Amino acid sequence: MQLIAHYTIADPAAFRAAFDADAEDRGMNGLSLLQLWREDDRNSWALYQVNDAKAARAYLSGGAAAFDAQAGVSATDFHFLETA
Repeated sequence: MQLIAHYTIADPAAFRAAFDADAEDRGMNGLSLLQLWREDDRNSWALYQVNDAKAARAYLSGGAAAFDAQAGVSATDFHFLETA
């Protein structure tokens, strides 16, 4: 299972610094980063391998709020996908 995440951000540099600092937390909650993209100065996308869907969903609905605040994230959109 994979997860595609869209982040609406205020500052690309602040987002990247907080994103890198949050790697261990994401990993402990079932998410492994496969790719990170920057669309423009306000939008970033990430592709994750989901190793524990239950833990990942719980993290994204609660614990990720601290990351969002530190990273200047104003909106998120998450899509859990499986290979067809």
